[in-house]
Amino acid sequence: MPHRKLTTAELNRLSAEEFRALDKFPITIVLDNIRSGLNVGSIFRSADAFNVSKVVCCGITPAPPNREVLKSALGSTETVEWEYAENALECVEKLKVGINYAFVLGNEVTGVEQAVIDACHGALEIQQHGTKHSLNVAVCGGILMSSISLTK
Repeated sequence: MPHRKLTTAELNRLSAEEFRALDKFPITIVLDNIRSGLNVGSIFRSADAFNVSKVVCCGITPAPPNREVLKSALGSTETVEWEYAENALECVEKLKVGINYAFVLGNEVTGVEQAVIDACHGALEIQQHGTKHSLNVAVCGGILMSSISLTK
C-alpha cells in the first residue's frame, strides 16, 4: 500500500490550551550557557514534541522573546513552561530536591560546566561511531527527549 502525507486535520493537533493542560513528563531541561538562539528554539520544539515539563535557560543562554529563539521555536515557547536562571549550578541544586528529573545540555563548544556535572546524579553519553564525536546540542536534546519518552 502506498504511503501518503497526512493532512493537517488528520494530525489531530492539540490546541495550545489543550497541550498545556496535559500531564507532562516530570523532566526539566536545563540549558547551561548555550550560545545559539536557534539551538534554544529547536530544543523548545523538541520539548513540546515530547511533552516535557519545563526548560530553564541559564547564564548566556538566550531566552524568549529572543528573535532567534522564536524563529526556530515556531510557537513552542508558548506551550512549554520555561524560566530563566542566572546560574546553572544553583538551578540544578534546586531541582535535585524536587520530583522532576533534570537533564543539562551544555555550551556548543565547552559543554556543561564541570561544577554542574559534579552536582548531577550522573552523566549520559550518546554513543557515536563516526570520526567527529560531536553532535549539535539541539540534536542531542532531541535524542535525549525521544529516548526518555519511549520509556513512559
